[in-house]
Amino acid sequence: MADEIAKAQVARPGGDTIFRKIIRKEIPAKIIYEDDQCLAFHDISPQALTYFLVIPKKHISQISAAEDDDESLLGHLMIVGKKCAADLGLKEGCRMVVNEGSDGGQSVYHVHLHVLWRMIKWVKKS
Repeated sequence: MADEIAKAQVARPGGDTIFRKIIRKEIPAKIIYEDDQCLAFHDISPQALTYFLVIPKKHISQISAAEDDDESLLGHLMIVGKKCAADLGLKEGCRMVVNEGSDGGQSVYHVHLHVLWRMIKWVKKS
């Protein structure tokens, strides 16, 4: 977690992001779901036993930069996250998180929904 916070403190909006490259298929990803609005894929550095991201294909750098017209798209990310979680067998629930800005832990400036099940730190304690 400390590494993620450190990355977030130096990350800044602007430029091409790893997510835009994944959308363009320039970087491989283990894709769970794709439609014309978004893409869901497993995170390469999981913080939970099941950990995937849902990203809009439209570039929105962060929630605070979203416009009123993005309301439906942002809601779509949540619905896709819910459906993917169910498809992956996460029947008892999961955690859905959106980080905002460097103080909120955002390390990639392209809006993304984190979907986590059984966070590693929780599993180690049980």
